[in-house]
Amino acid sequence: MKGIVFTEFLDLVEDKFGLEMVDKIIQQSQLESNGIYTSVGTYKFSEMLQLLQHLSENTNISIDDLLLVYAEHFFSVLETSYPGLIATYNDPIEMLASIENHIHIEVRKIYPDAELPTFEVVNKTDNSLIMIYKSSRAMHHFGLGLMNKTFEHFNSTATIVLEKIKEDGTEVKFIINKN
Repeated sequence: MKGIVFTEFLDLVEDKFGLEMVDKIIQQSQLESNGIYTSVGTYKFSEMLQLLQHLSENTNISIDDLLLVYAEHFFSVLETSYPGLIATYNDPIEMLASIENHIHIEVRKIYPDAELPTFEVVNKTDNSLIMIYKSSRAMHHFGLGLMNKTFEHFNSTATIVLEKIKEDGTEVKFIINKN
């Protein structure tokens, strides 16, 4: 997992819960990196899982809810760091439908060894989208949060239903209807 995911996560934890919480979840975890991350480094996903688990335990906030909040934070990082990528689109459905064929291609140019989930477009209309998310990492709520922020970015709203295809969350159907 790319380091930017870790550095931004710890920045969010510091902003929302304080530096003491950052230190606490790092100390509670068995991290090969010792909690020292660079945005361009690559780290094991198991480290993110440990940090999320310990933050959840210390705050009584579910991991899914933490991932939603983190995704909202991360979207703002993308807006600031890669404004040209988002500016390519005029509509949230178009942007979400292009994750696999455009956005992930651009991400791989910056982070060639990034392990990204796949998003298969099953059905698309002007106001709806059905996609299948597949990943060995069950971070579908992170994807859901990014989708929510995408609609917010375009001053739009949507109803997004998440249906687990595999119980462990490694395969999920997103049913998106623009309001």
